[in-house]
Amino acid sequence: MQKPSLPKNYNFFLTEELPKPEAYYVQAANAANGAANLGCPTILIYPQRGWQAMNLIHLLQPFQPEKPPENVVKYYNLQDKLQVARLPMPWPIDYFKNKFTNSKTIATKYYFPFHIRATTKIVHAWNWNFVKAAIKNGIPAIYEHHHHEDKQFEPEIVHHPLFQLAVTVVDTVRESMIQHGMPPEKLIKIHNGFNRLFMQRQPEKAAEWREKLLQNQRSHLVVYAGALQQFKGIDVLIDVAKEMPHVQFVCAGGKPTEVEHYQRIAQAKQVNNISFLGFVLQNELAPLLQAADILAHPHCSGQAATFTSPLKLFDYLASGNPIVSTEIPSLMEFKNTPAIAAWCEPDNPHKFAAALQQVLETHPRKIDGYSETIEFVKQFSWENRAAKILSYVDERFHPQLIA
Repeated sequence: MQKPSLPKNYNFFLTEELPKPEAYYVQAANAANGAANLGCPTILIYPQRGWQAMNLIHLLQPFQPEKPPENVVKYYNLQDKLQVARLPMPWPIDYFKNKFTNSKTIATKYYFPFHIRATTKIVHAWNWNFVKAAIKNGIPAIYEHHHHEDKQFEPEIVHHPLFQLAVTVVDTVRESMIQHGMPPEKLIKIHNGFNRLFMQRQPEKAAEWREKLLQNQRSHLVVYAGALQQFKGIDVLIDVAKEMPHVQFVCAGGKPTEVEHYQRIAQAKQVNNISFLGFVLQNELAPLLQAADILAHPHCSGQAATFTSPLKLFDYLASGNPIVSTEIPSLMEFKNTPAIAAWCEPDNPHKFAAALQQVLETHPRKIDGYSETIEFVKQFSWENRAAKILSYVDERFHPQLIA
């Protein structure tokens, strides 16, 4: 009797444990989640360290797809179709700095060829070594890359017929990748997306956020969500808040050390109308964005402005609330769209404050959001992004959809 064929999965590879708050992990988890929601049998693969990695059965059978842990589901608002596989990395892996005890080496040289390859239809990775490992083991691959990097892409990999596609999110990085040997016909620019939760109206939870955050008789709420770093414009936003004492400013995101750093800066500048919440789970972030009068997208000029991927922009848009943004290269294509309510030059708190004041006057808060903004963002779902990426992949390598 003929043995049933093994299922062939769309495997996404990450090099670090989840959950983590950085935009890279949010983007990767949502990219995999979007592919799963299309009906592709999708597995998000990442390492597992600590005492859990010492389980003998898990070590003997390291590739065990399962439902994502509850903390990962809540962190990234994953739906129920995505599976994860945590590859055990017990001591001394990653404790000693050499290639033989490196978790990336273990994953690509041992786990992938001997335990994962047989059930893999195609690989999607942000790490170049995973892409090379896939191709060397006869598996087609998609490479995703979002930053400038001074390295040449190996011709034998990028011109290999199994190397299907490279994906980036801004034109400047695309140009840089071409200069470093990536064939332009195998390289696309495609934006990030929004998680479907952000489209669901949550008026009661939004009202709870407003009641919690609006202080000292302030009636307007400006929300920033994202990394707490200087080049993201957080210092500028503190100066903007100082100019607008009648408005409450709230920043969601950042590591505890970054939160403390900016709390000290705000206190030193005697700005008492800005608060820092730290990382907010995705299922709580959606109603927070809906609670805002305006969503702030500040950014400084400089090198980072040429490659920053506007991950939060699409979650902002899905909330339906007006956005005030600085003019940076990665956002310029949205200049003549309903996406942004007001623009201003970077590095200028006075002009950003003036833009916020203008939008407060022209865009009164709507509990259901602005319909033209919500309609505009629908094209940028993670599911649409996954479908577009796969449209560039040879049909022979498409994972078979689950009925």
